[in-house]
This record gives sequence, structure tokens and C-alpha cells, in this order.
Amino acid sequence: MQIHSPEFKDASRIALHNEPLQKALGNLRQGFPQKRAAAVARLPEFEQLRDQARDLKNHVLEHLDIYLETFERNCQAQGGQVHWARTAEDARQAILQICQRANAKTVTKGKSMVSEEINLNEFLQQHQIHPVETDLGEYILQLREDHPSHIIAPAIHLNLEDVSDAFHAHHGPYGYHLREEDPAKLMAEARAVLRHHFVAADVGITGANFIVAETGSTIIVTNEGNGDLTQTLPRVHIVITSIEKVVPTLEDLSLMLRLLARSATGQEFTVYNTLSSGPRRAEDQDGPEEFHVILLDNGRSDMLGGELQDMLRCIRCSACMNHCPVYGAVGGHSYGWVYPGPMGSVLTPQLIGIEQAQHLPNASTFCGKCESVCPVRIPLPKLMRHWREQEFERHLSPAAVRYGLAGWASLAKRPALYRWLARLSNWGMRLLAGGKGRLRKVPLAGGWTDWRDLPAPQQGTFMDQWRRQQEKQS
Repeated sequence: MQIHSPEFKDASRIALHNEPLQKALGNLRQGFPQKRAAAVARLPEFEQLRDQARDLKNHVLEHLDIYLETFERNCQAQGGQVHWARTAEDARQAILQICQRANAKTVTKGKSMVSEEINLNEFLQQHQIHPVETDLGEYILQLREDHPSHIIAPAIHLNLEDVSDAFHAHHGPYGYHLREEDPAKLMAEARAVLRHHFVAADVGITGANFIVAETGSTIIVTNEGNGDLTQTLPRVHIVITSIEKVVPTLEDLSLMLRLLARSATGQEFTVYNTLSSGPRRAEDQDGPEEFHVILLDNGRSDMLGGELQDMLRCIRCSACMNHCPVYGAVGGHSYGWVYPGPMGSVLTPQLIGIEQAQHLPNASTFCGKCESVCPVRIPLPKLMRHWREQEFERHLSPAAVRYGLAGWASLAKRPALYRWLARLSNWGMRLLAGGKGRLRKVPLAGGWTDWRDLPAPQQGTFMDQWRRQQEKQS
């Protein structure tokens, strides 16, 4: 996936005027948040589980090397092979070599954001290997030569008409020549077409929601069952995941799964929760002959022990973006790379550089909703503030912003002058409002007043009101 994060502002302006996109985003705002709230209400110990999950992830990150080596040892004991990939290129090359040894021509893929991160599909196609996405949303996007705009609902930005057009344009060779608009018929059509690819695939590639050190197992959670077919029908199963996904035990895994589904889709549990522990054994009825796990670093180890370590707790539930007013207004594609929303505004600058992603940490109202719904309590506003500080220190912010902050800092160091100017501004804004209580235009505040009125001050400054209140109480 190409990087377009530097165009965030322009992309956001376009998104705000895209009526089909706004219609689709309206469905998001009314869907996932309500389902999560209902699921949480049915689990009285939810907040306690969040604390336990936060503490568990912190413990794992403090001992990450031990748990990863334990996973490798136990995975190998089960007959699997573990490949360590420091960079995206290392991961691509490892996957390519496995596919070439298997003489693979077709590869089926379960949904994997890490595969998007390393741009795997394009790389495989360059080496004459045809990847087929089997998650319905990802499959629709592949037909449209599009990319995910959401972590768990990759095609959330599309409407029924878009899906109908994509199927009508590509399913003719499979005997489907009529344009269908009934969702059930479209689903059946996709199922029939994908069945051909499931059977023909030489290699199946999936992500992993978690990996378990205790057993050397990986797990994927889906609602479609495509992940099971992807990893059991081909001769070779490749798991591509990142190093922070490890949990110590199966009991710890159960804790994370209780939080994941409720936070993501509002379900008690996802429909399919599939553990993979090595290749097929002699007594097994199905399964791959080879089982490979690619463990990707790609900048994550640099976050350990630093201000961004908390971000490595993320379990990719998407609750933060489901509740984010900015994401809900502009959608995922505006963020310009793999990870959108608040979690992307923290992770993307780490993975591609703040120089490329400087707009993303500023794409927040700092309302704090993302942190309040995060199942592992990641302080996302604090981490975005870290990147804003980095942006300022590296002089990546516009000159007007830097000089404005410097001027404010100078005033903040002079309380008497600050209070006097605050009173003057307060009086001036009330004068400009002319008794209407609202300001249509304010100098240097076009970012606000171009879109909405600014309420005029109703009384004195905050400090004046505070002083009067203290005097009444004394």
C-alpha cells in the first residue's frame, strides 16, 4: 500500500464532500458503538478485565524476548517453523521463498493488516504468484483495486451498489452475468467464486490475532470461516504477525478474547476462534503439510522502553476509530496508509516516520473517547501529544503554529500580562458578536469559523469568574 499520509488534509476535504462515503460512515457511527455499549453492559466485570489485560500486556512487553523465544521453541516442537523478520523486506522474502519452494501459483489470504503493512499482495504479483483475498470485505476491495479503510470492517466505506458493480465486472468468467443487488445473492455468488480459489491454492496465508507462548500456537478470529479454509486446504500455511501479539498462556488468551469481540463488534465471541499448532499430524483428517510463522518487527522493538511502548498493547479491535469523531467524519482512507483512526495516528508515525505522517497526530479533538473505550487502556491522546511535541521540535509544524505557540508560552510566563490580554480579548469578542452570542468570523480562527460559529464569551475571563467564586465561598 502506497503512503499518502502527507495528503491527509486534502484527502479529508474531499471525504467531507463525498456523499456516498458520508452515508457509509453514518452506518458506522450508529452501529459498532451501540453494539459495544450493549455488550459491555451485559458483562459487569468488563472494567476489571480491562485492568487485567493492561497489566498482562505490560508484563509481556517487559519480558517480550522470553515469551517470543518460548513461542519459537514450542512452535518448533509442534513441527512448525518460525522466521524472524526485522524489516518488511525480510518478511516478504521469507514468504516468497516458502511459496517458491511449494511451486505456488495461487495463494489464498485471510484478512491481515500486517500483510497490508508489508505490501505483500503487490510483491507476490511481481513474482508471478496470484494472491486472492478471502475475507469478503478484503475480496471486494481487491476486485476494486482498493485498500482497507478500517481494521475489522475493511470495506466500511462502500455501499451495496459498489459491491454489486464490482461483482458484475469480475464474475462473468465464473458464469455470473446478471447484476445482483440482493445481499444474500451477492453473498452466495462470492462464496461460489471463492470456492474455486480455496481448492486451487497451493499456499494459505493468514494473520494472527494472538500467538501463545505456552503452546506455540497461533489464533485467528473470524465471522466468516474463510480463515479456516485458508489454513487447512492448502499444502502450506503461513502465518504473518507482529512480535507484540504474544500472550503467555491459553488462559491469558481467553482473557484477551473476552475483550476483543465485545470491543470490536459488540459480540460475546466471534463465530470462529481457530487455534493452529503446527502442521497436520498422521492422525489428523486435514491441515497443511507445512506450518510457518513469520514474526515481524518492523520498528516495534524500537518502541520498547520508550514513551510509545503503551501502543504495543493494542489488540487491533478498532474501538478507538469506531468512537472517534474525526475518523467518523473523514473515514480511513484519509489517513493515507494501513492503520487509520487514533491508533493509526500513533503507530503510523513510528512505522513510516513523523516526517511522512505529521498530520495524523493532529487529527484529533482530544475528546478522550478513544482512551475511554480502549480494552487495554492505551493513553492514545497522551501518545498523540508525544508526536505533536516531536513535530514541533523538528520544525515540521507550520511557521505560524510554531511562532504562535512560542508567543503563547511567552505570555504564560507573564501572568499579569496574560490576564490583561485575556480580558481585552474577551471584551473584543463580545463586541464583535454584537449581542448575538455567536461569531461568524474570527481573525486567525478560520479553521473553526469556516465550518461553524464560535460562541462568544458570556461573562468575564475564566480567572475572573474563578476569583469571584472563591470570594463567595470565603
